[in-house]
Amino acid sequence: MLKRFASFVKKEEGQALAEYGLILALIAVVCVLALTGLGTAIQAKLSEIATSITG
Repeated sequence: MLKRFASFVKKEEGQALAEYGLILALIAVVCVLALTGLGTAIQAKLSEIATSITG
């Protein structure tokens, strides 16, 4: 019975690790999307500044 409990605990740890991995992947995707949008906004603002400086 102790072996069954030990194997159950091991399986739970692996499952938790997989869940943390999925959460980390989701956070990474959100960060990439946010930085892409921010980069586009910054590029537009810099282009506007460059246009106003040159003329």
